[in-house]
Amino acid sequence: MAKIKMTTPLVEMDGDEMTRILWKIIKDELLLPFIELNTEYYDLGLEYRNETNDQVTVDSAEATKKYGVAVKCATITPNAARMTEYDLKEMWKSPNGTIRAILDGTVFRAPIVVKGIEPTVRTWKKPITIARHAYGDVYKGSEMKIPGAGKAEIVYTAEDGTETRELIHNFKGAGIVQGMHNLDESIESFARSCFNYALDIKQDIWFATKDTISKKYDHNFKDIFQEIYDKEYDAKFKAAGIEYFYTLIDDAVARVIRSEGGYIWACKNYDGDVMSDMVATAFGSLAMMTSVLVSPQGYYEYEAAHGTVQRHYYKHLKGEETSTNSVATIFAWTGALRKRGELDSNQELMDFADKLEKATVDTIESGKMTKDLALITTLENVTVLNSENFIKAIRETLEKML
Repeated sequence: MAKIKMTTPLVEMDGDEMTRILWKIIKDELLLPFIELNTEYYDLGLEYRNETNDQVTVDSAEATKKYGVAVKCATITPNAARMTEYDLKEMWKSPNGTIRAILDGTVFRAPIVVKGIEPTVRTWKKPITIARHAYGDVYKGSEMKIPGAGKAEIVYTAEDGTETRELIHNFKGAGIVQGMHNLDESIESFARSCFNYALDIKQDIWFATKDTISKKYDHNFKDIFQEIYDKEYDAKFKAAGIEYFYTLIDDAVARVIRSEGGYIWACKNYDGDVMSDMVATAFGSLAMMTSVLVSPQGYYEYEAAHGTVQRHYYKHLKGEETSTNSVATIFAWTGALRKRGELDSNQELMDFADKLEKATVDTIESGKMTKDLALITTLENVTVLNSENFIKAIRETLEKML
């Protein structure tokens, strides 16, 4: 079989630890034998980010603007322990946060549903898509340790030099303070991305914040969503037979748990981070979720929505066998390849992405899976495969389909 050609590169962002190991195996077993893979490569491994003072992360985001489509491996966001482990110059910020700030837009995450992996929440019958704002809040926050008694304020200095002040707290002793921000422009693009996505997939959309407590910050999100919906989307939603509604985040959680699924749940940045992990795990596994950043300018960045699987990586370094689920990373590649094919009118590439996804699902449904899925499956007599053999089993299924 002749290899599928790609006319335009997609941006490839390599990552860290066990997911970096899987990244290479996926390319060697599932992509390179079938595609003349055309990528612009960026090493987002922590060592190289440190070597380049994190410039490589910025460069990869700018390349995504140039080519329109990127695929990203999971990466480490360093903490104090990582500073020592990797001998870092400084505690570099989250690569995802940096990339999302540059590209803006919204992260859409949805569980990958397979037979034999039943949701923990018994009422759930259809996938729930989390729409996560991709800019600002704690991810662009400024923090300060307060050493002792004193006054902390938010100060805004206008271009003409005039100041507006808001008291945060009169400290009687030591404490901490954090400043967050967001941009109306980014919130507007978040709203439009959500409404457009809802129209695309013909599903209701819920948006939830805590405006009863955060009467200016969260209320601004609520107001912008409602204004844009009323002006631009109300008629379109009615014609499509779908609805938009706003509710408080705690009410949304209660509604979600009682629902059967099949809608989009839009959340602010950190809420979306937490709730996407909850939804993914309740549907089966963090490694069974698609994740794509969609910017209003038409840039797409596909990623695995989980961490670098540190514990498995340390086992791998000792030469011990691991059974790490690579499904989300495979689907990051298929999502990027499908979108690249769509933008380039390359039907062959789009068809390949569809077949690789089906081969992955079929392999699991045939009873061949990694340990995390074997522990929760309702299928009987399953075969637990190690990290590499699971990917090789998918290749066997794929070759039969091709």
